[in-house]
Amino acid sequence: MSGIRPTGYLHLGNYFGAIKNYVKMQEDYDCFFMVADLHSLTTHPDTKELKANVHRVLAENIACGLDPDKVALYCQSHVYETSELYLYLNMLAYTGELEKTVTFKDKVRQSPENVNAGLLTYPVLMAADILLHKAKYVPVGKDQEQHLEFARTYANRFNHRYGEVFPEPYAFNFNQQLVKVPSLDGAGKMSKSENQMAALFLADEDEVIRKKVMKAKTDQGPTAMDSPKPDYIENVFGLMKLVSGDDVITKFESDYNNCTIRYGDMKKQLAEDMVNFISPIRQKINAILNDEKYLHEVMEKGAAKATVSAKTTILEVREAMGFNY
Repeated sequence: MSGIRPTGYLHLGNYFGAIKNYVKMQEDYDCFFMVADLHSLTTHPDTKELKANVHRVLAENIACGLDPDKVALYCQSHVYETSELYLYLNMLAYTGELEKTVTFKDKVRQSPENVNAGLLTYPVLMAADILLHKAKYVPVGKDQEQHLEFARTYANRFNHRYGEVFPEPYAFNFNQQLVKVPSLDGAGKMSKSENQMAALFLADEDEVIRKKVMKAKTDQGPTAMDSPKPDYIENVFGLMKLVSGDDVITKFESDYNNCTIRYGDMKKQLAEDMVNFISPIRQKINAILNDEKYLHEVMEKGAAKATVSAKTTILEVREAMGFNY
């Protein structure tokens, strides 16, 4: 089980860091993938753009390879049992521990005027999303591991207080190192919220992709044979390894080691390889977005699948808690 907030366009980091794994998982597991619209309200209370954003996330995920016939691809607010379990789990969550959450502290620093109760209990709602389907495996990045620890804590507290209902969920990524896609400006990983020109979005037009890649940070080149690469040069090679052929990578590695590399040529090659990778996905996204009837069918089908699972769990939860009078 996993979810993504409808708060911006998906970028290359989302694809290689998450969605590529989701597509692989759908072949071997019963999967629940959710558009986390309720979560988005904690930091984006204005809902004027919410419908368009939800549709975009759905279209982007399907265009990247998620099959609505193989997975439950649904909207969080369409599964009403989520809110019920969230309420019950809030009774097992303590204010002191929630206030220590790293992401909560970060959000308070970023938006001190919007410290709402939903922001504080964000990990509780995330736990409800996971436990509602008794999910054992949760594909999450490093920044979400503390939230997943909370989900295990609440599962154990519930089981201890009311009886065994929930399994403990664990992070899952096929025992592989999670891919961290670097930013084009050489500063950390690609992000929705940081420098927009440093991220390659799946919706970017070809010329925008070329322009962004050509602005990637480089230098004058190595002055000694087989020199170690600075981080920002390693980043450019890292991006190339995601989308370019082995022969292309080998050529530029050799040029670097021989001190003959021309970064302009390297970035032009990378730009074209990025265009060839992103362009077909963008075209699929736009085609899906133009078919609103299909998107509604996807949401209805996904919510129906997720609700079957959710209702089964909620009945067990009510029975365990004694709500059977």
